[in-house]
Amino acid sequence: MTKVDVLLGLQWGDEGKGKIVDVLAPKYDVVARFQGGPNAGHTLEFDGIKHVLHQIPSGIFREKTKNIIGNGVVLDPVIFKREIEALKKFNLDIFQNLFISKKATLILPTHRLLDQAYEQAKGEGKIGSTLKGIGPTYQDKIGRTGLRIGDVLSSTFRERFKKLTEAHIKILKDLGLSDPDNWSELESAFFDAVEFLKQFRLVESEYLINHELKSGSTILAEGAQGSLLDIDFGSYPFVTSSNTISAGACTGLGVAPRHIGEVFGIFKAYSTRVGSGPFPTELLNEDGERMRKEGNEFGSTTGRPRRCGWIDIPSLKYSIMINGVTQLFMMKADVLSIFPSIKVCTKYQLADGTLTDMLPYELIHERITPVYEELPGWNVNLKGLDADNLPEALNQYVDFLEKHLQVPITMISTGPDRKQTIFRPVSVV
Repeated sequence: MTKVDVLLGLQWGDEGKGKIVDVLAPKYDVVARFQGGPNAGHTLEFDGIKHVLHQIPSGIFREKTKNIIGNGVVLDPVIFKREIEALKKFNLDIFQNLFISKKATLILPTHRLLDQAYEQAKGEGKIGSTLKGIGPTYQDKIGRTGLRIGDVLSSTFRERFKKLTEAHIKILKDLGLSDPDNWSELESAFFDAVEFLKQFRLVESEYLINHELKSGSTILAEGAQGSLLDIDFGSYPFVTSSNTISAGACTGLGVAPRHIGEVFGIFKAYSTRVGSGPFPTELLNEDGERMRKEGNEFGSTTGRPRRCGWIDIPSLKYSIMINGVTQLFMMKADVLSIFPSIKVCTKYQLADGTLTDMLPYELIHERITPVYEELPGWNVNLKGLDADNLPEALNQYVDFLEKHLQVPITMISTGPDRKQTIFRPVSVV
């Protein structure tokens, strides 16, 4: 029996997972999404064209790859339909190669309304939600009132939809909001999208993926968001509503832990974050602006400017530990080419003066001061370079990170295109 390899982000999301899944997909028979929903934005770029996927696995552009939307995903049929229609021009065999778990939870129009209402009610304490209805949908899932993909095949689906949305509207009224003026329009668009959804292969995906395992198929589990946004281990409450770590691949796909193989951890050569929450190495100066501009750091789902800062070793070590990372992929090394020198946060100083290389619980409530080491920049255009002719300063940067992280960096991305990817031999760190 083969293993399920897991690919996930080690920071606050936006690490470049979509590109890497696309690069790796030819090696895999199956690519499966195991959590999250349309709050994710996986950007792929090839043949001079930029593609952004939100719910569909990033292996969809590889014609021989099966793509599974797992039970841990929350799916918005309206956004899903829009995504599929945008892909039609590429002549992909989507109906043949895309499988959707009957146990995945549906995002209803009222979930989005609740998301907006809850976020607005938080005032200055808002978490920076994408307002896609993710949190309220997972609330209903945990509260055992949600609707799932398999329910659309039931004769009682409309009745159950009506009951749940009426309960949502009551909550909205309790929050001082009136009935949505365009409810009939929202409802009509939702049911049109549900009918569209029924054309796809709605399956018991846990059986499908375990059958593929027994058959010797190679499988890649694709995570969304980042490890530091995990509902349990992230910077709570400034997190997403699902388990973004490698363990989430087991519960989000129905795969036993003993079947997990490689765990690929993706990180940027620096750090970014969208929305609210702690960010120890954030640069609120010209360097942060230059980093944002050079890296085109704007959310692929929301378009919001990302907060930027230097790389953070304590948080990366934490993510590596809880995920069991076996290989590291470093993204956007080209962005740092503009800096004459580069800072690396190796420790934190807590409010009481204590130094630590751990990610402390106090991160949320107290001021954490990063302790930096400075390394020389490479100031070289990395386009067209390979592993044998990288600038020495970049090699030093990689060696420095490997020494601290104790996991080999086996891939370096030097640009957004799938061809701008450098593979390095796996070394013993």
